[in-house]
Amino acid sequence: MVDLAPATSVAMTAAERAQFEADGYLLLPGALDQDETAFARHAIMGAYERGEQRGELDRAGNLHRLSAVTHCPQLSFLLDHPRTFPYVWSVLGWNVHVYHSHVDVHPPRSDTAGPHWGWHQDGGRQNREVETEPRPRLSVKIAYWFSDVSQTGRGNLMIIPGSHKANWLDGPPRRSLEWPMPPGAIEVTANAGDALLFDRRLWHVRSENYSDMTRVAAFFGYTLRWIAGRDDVRGLPELPWWEHLNPVQRQLLGDPGDGTGEHLWGHFPQTTPVYRELAANRQLDPGYPPLIPDAADAQ
Repeated sequence: MVDLAPATSVAMTAAERAQFEADGYLLLPGALDQDETAFARHAIMGAYERGEQRGELDRAGNLHRLSAVTHCPQLSFLLDHPRTFPYVWSVLGWNVHVYHSHVDVHPPRSDTAGPHWGWHQDGGRQNREVETEPRPRLSVKIAYWFSDVSQTGRGNLMIIPGSHKANWLDGPPRRSLEWPMPPGAIEVTANAGDALLFDRRLWHVRSENYSDMTRVAAFFGYTLRWIAGRDDVRGLPELPWWEHLNPVQRQLLGDPGDGTGEHLWGHFPQTTPVYRELAANRQLDPGYPPLIPDAADAQ
């Protein structure tokens, strides 16, 4: 039997739930002990070294690797950690799974980053295609820190407490423009081994690391298990009739494409067959959020 909550802990208390509902997040100090923190950090830094050898770091020398456990199997103990997972099922219930995860390594920057507006809510196109006000929670995320971010300026996560009930955040017309910090924004300060539970709708962004320390973290996003295909489409591309399907039919059967579209999240519309068909037939609707064309098609 899996121990989902040790005898010394309980699920989310009434006070914690009230704070989470009001602020959109909970800081969980000391979620991991020193050995767990060192073990996880070592695994992530191993992934960083492999990425560096393969030329997979970004221009600033950072690693942002999706599928945390796939690339760092040693992190599997974090999936249902007894000091953090009870908060997940306290919020979402028992019918959950990890649908999105990543590990991040951000060494100190030696240059000054230009302006870039990165404030966002998690979920990608969920925030355009779900029409309610406020949007539904749908998922929560746990962030783990494996470096000391107890002071600001170390690549801290920035959040706006209480912003999870706001569907819109005022920002610049282009991400590359200089723009004031949103009112109420704060940098989360935490020690190595601390964790943060936050609602996916909480507006947040990573700040730049201008310290002399390397920022190391891992994020696990949990959602309801029915946010996944129910049909069993495994192995369809290997079947002889698959090649006779058109791209739209393949998309509707769950085909993720050639990998250029970042799985199924729709961040790159031109890689999505139904989008291409609608654009070619001028059926995109600039007045309806789920059908708004991208900039290239809007011209």
